[in-house]
Amino acid sequence: MKARVLWVENSKFVAESGSGHSVVLDGPPENGGQNLGVRPMEMLLMGMGGCTAFDIILILKKGRHDIKDCEILLDAERAETDPKVFTRINIHYVIKGKNLTESAVKRAIELSAEKYCSASIMLGKSAEITHDYEIIEV
Repeated sequence: MKARVLWVENSKFVAESGSGHSVVLDGPPENGGQNLGVRPMEMLLMGMGGCTAFDIILILKKGRHDIKDCEILLDAERAETDPKVFTRINIHYVIKGKNLTESAVKRAIELSAEKYCSASIMLGKSAEITHDYEIIEV
């Protein structure tokens, strides 16, 4: 996997993925940024959310469960001193579908957390990661 980050100006960068996609990264105004893009640590958190969402949908679909929607809400705390790593992350899953069982959703979350989601397993080396969920019948 490769990526490239180009400095634009002040605290603004354009990050390019090896697969050819780009995103603007920017810092807060108090650090010279213009608030025109996500912060790098926000990108890490969003990446983890995307990684586990991908897993949950794939696992439930492979199990022939009728999943209609998946929303991941992340709440993270960071250390107060440098390096300001994540110290705690809660992942709240909102899973919508028809006749989804609690056991299937719980198992999908466990598989993502323990086996498949590289991002959360990596971030779990420095942060306590907790999970909760709700299932909404549609």
